[in-house]
Amino acid sequence: MSLVADGGSRAAEIRQLPSGLGERWQLPAPPSPTLSELFAVQPRDGGWAGFLLAQLGTRKPLLWVQERMAILESGRVHPPGLPGHDFIHVEARDARDALWAMEEGLRCSGLSAVIGELRGDPKALDFTATRRLAVASERSGVAAFLIRLGGHANLSGARMRWRIASAPSRANDLDSRAPGAPAWDAELFRARGMPPGRWTVGHEADRFHLVAAPGDRALGEERRLTA
Repeated sequence: MSLVADGGSRAAEIRQLPSGLGERWQLPAPPSPTLSELFAVQPRDGGWAGFLLAQLGTRKPLLWVQERMAILESGRVHPPGLPGHDFIHVEARDARDALWAMEEGLRCSGLSAVIGELRGDPKALDFTATRRLAVASERSGVAAFLIRLGGHANLSGARMRWRIASAPSRANDLDSRAPGAPAWDAELFRARGMPPGRWTVGHEADRFHLVAAPGDRALGEERRLTA
């Protein structure tokens, strides 16, 4: 843990992240609920959903908002595929309506989280809109996740920003021909209070694991992540 001066007037605490396969690994997360962005490396790669849902509790329902273009691109949420989660699904006409629904949902402390899927770089999604979501999340204590399908990492008020791609699943100990636990190539390219990093991670037994150290190509040739 180190202190880095910010403009000579104050110090910001920077938490160091683990980088070795032998370390007990904890997914980087903000100290309190706020707005995070997840960029799907490929618009039709739904790996981000497994990565995100593995982080969310199931004690309270979540609000899942999809704009029409996001549904056309990646499909509608399928409740039977999420047996452990109770959620409210909202289909929004466009990005403006989706952002409004997210902000209204963040006022409800009875939710565990609010997820919003947007396609591309809609005009309504500017710094002001993301800042409003971040403030609403921090006031209510309800985490917000903005999913960007085919979008670019432009100016944003999100406190954490990820690029997520599906990675080969881990080996199945019971059947070598069957897929094992899911894995993802996760790049944290912006975060408040912690350095950026990139890892191949898996999820099993209710915890995340490092599958490959940064730069390790044991699971296949390293792919360049672009938003």
